[in-house]
Amino acid sequence: MTLPFDVDAVRADFPILETEIDGRPLVYLDSGATSQKPRAVLDAERAFLETANSAVHRGAHTLAAEATELFEDARVSVAEFVGAEPEQLVWTSGATAGLNLVAGSLGYAGRLREGDEIVVTEAEHHANLIPWQELAARTGARLRHIPVLDDGMLDLHAAADLIGARTKVVAFPHVSNVLGIVNPVAKLVTLARGVGALTVLDACQSAPHLRLDLPASGVDLAVFSGHKIYGPYGIGALWGRDEVLDGLPPFTTGGSMITTVTLDKAEYLPAPQRFEAGTQPVSQAVALAAAVRWLGEHDLDAAHAHEARLETRLREGLRSIDGIRLLGDTDAAERIALQAFEVEGVHAHDVGQFLDSRGVAVRVGHHCAQPLHRRFGMTASVRASAAIHTTEDEIDTLLDAVSGVRGFFGVGA
Repeated sequence: MTLPFDVDAVRADFPILETEIDGRPLVYLDSGATSQKPRAVLDAERAFLETANSAVHRGAHTLAAEATELFEDARVSVAEFVGAEPEQLVWTSGATAGLNLVAGSLGYAGRLREGDEIVVTEAEHHANLIPWQELAARTGARLRHIPVLDDGMLDLHAAADLIGARTKVVAFPHVSNVLGIVNPVAKLVTLARGVGALTVLDACQSAPHLRLDLPASGVDLAVFSGHKIYGPYGIGALWGRDEVLDGLPPFTTGGSMITTVTLDKAEYLPAPQRFEAGTQPVSQAVALAAAVRWLGEHDLDAAHAHEARLETRLREGLRSIDGIRLLGDTDAAERIALQAFEVEGVHAHDVGQFLDSRGVAVRVGHHCAQPLHRRFGMTASVRASAAIHTTEDEIDTLLDAVSGVRGFFGVGA
């Protein structure tokens, strides 16, 4: 049954939102870094550990069978959440692990050689940049990047020039974790497919806020993290097309991903198990499945419309405050309710401490995106990011606090 969207009812599912900071209600606007967890997620993980905790795919006793069934049922639920089949979903410890798996497997497979090219964007989270830097260094491939324009949009004219016959991989974020801009997936996929390049999508920031159908998106591989979609830490997933996963060798090896082992060699299970060596994040997978099921109980169209209103209120409100510079300030793109900004004359960390004293939790720093900050001539920014439980009053509380920052620090008086 789909529940009508009611933000107050949603908030009641999150125990942490009852917290107070120095006597003020917590206004949590750091969901882009990590989301809070509804009771359904907390209860699911605890119930598994209390009643079914056992190693999966390894035992014949009752608990082992039950744990394995719950683990694989979780794979089905999370795969459905992104429009995929369960055999296309590889459990990882998070998006970073998934991206390292892909880059490492491509290196093992010898798919890149000296003179080949890997194309990323100037807006990458470090997790979708450094693995490709390392792969390029090991193989002699060249790493190139699609520039970001002054308004935060990707330079698609430059992309068309960059993606060519030498391009083997095009990796990019679905949504920038700094700018909040939804990137043009279809256009980038078309460019990559035109030259036979593999596409890798970082869906960390889109998974909590947009309906995902990864097979229909056209990308070949995608990653996302559980802790950003109201799930637990230590769990994420790599999705891949059947033929792509089947063509990649294992990256991490050990137990549980093999069929036959001798003292001289090993034979491996098909995907996804051949990428899941060792002890798996079982309780976390069960809890992540609970998170996506919990999301699915709500009217997501109404929830996304609510978040769109929050995005407009956030960005327009910040625009109206003197001395505020927005990163990626454009009306020309689809966006999520996430915005990074600079307060003129006040360091981002000082802004963050001031807001925290008002009960408002935001992210400060470079957000694991130093090249993008350098592109905009800064080393750090303040980032506010909303979630399904965020209210318009909370956005107003942020805006009111931000409007007092420069005066508090004696700047611009």
